[in-house]
Amino acid sequence: MRRKGQELPEEECKEILSSCSTGVLGLMGANGYPYAVPLNYVYADRAIYFHCAKEGHKIDCIQNDERVSFCVVQRDKVVPEMFATDYRSVIVFGRAMIVTDDLERRRALLLLNEKYSPGLPDEGRKEIERFWSAVCVVVMKVEHMTGKEAKRSVRERRGV
Repeated sequence: MRRKGQELPEEECKEILSSCSTGVLGLMGANGYPYAVPLNYVYADRAIYFHCAKEGHKIDCIQNDERVSFCVVQRDKVVPEMFATDYRSVIVFGRAMIVTDDLERRRALLLLNEKYSPGLPDEGRKEIERFWSAVCVVVMKVEHMTGKEAKRSVRERRGV
């Protein structure tokens, strides 16, 4: 990272990944065009899990090249009078693969249910069973991540 003073520690990056609800998955697309797709996800054990259909452009891209990136933006506020943006974001780099182990698949789907439908564990299990044969779970194993925040936020945190 070029601006080391704005870099977030890894623990804060993990907190941001855990707290956000939507991220953008970056893939190597067809014919050399990048493909970026927003999706819901869950972060657990240095991995990002999401579910999708068993076929489609996303799956084709992952099967063609497992190298991916994932970006979440926790804060994005334009500050017109400062000609700036107050932001906090994280970019993760790693490799994505289709989860084939049923225990890991179920665990990921239960984690997604817990995150997006808290307090509805029984209903979530029923939904998982209903779509079990149609759903694909993908895991992105985190190789490294970087987080960054606006200079203004850094100064405020330091009391400057």
